[in-house]
Amino acid sequence: MDSRLLDILACPVCKSPLKYDKRSEQLICKADRLAFPIRDGIPVMLEEEAKQLLPDDALLANGM
Repeated sequence: MDSRLLDILACPVCKSPLKYDKRSEQLICKADRLAFPIRDGIPVMLEEEAKQLLPDDALLANGM
């Protein structure tokens, strides 16, 4: 994922910054606990396509 693209992308729900998880190929919004998929190198920024994360999910860890 291009770091310049990450700088301009924001959560479509709350406008918070997103974190890229390279291992799972997802963009994570910690504020809404959502994981947006990346398919064929393209972020899918639709709320209905996002996976809801549980509060204890490892993707929400601070060290991401």
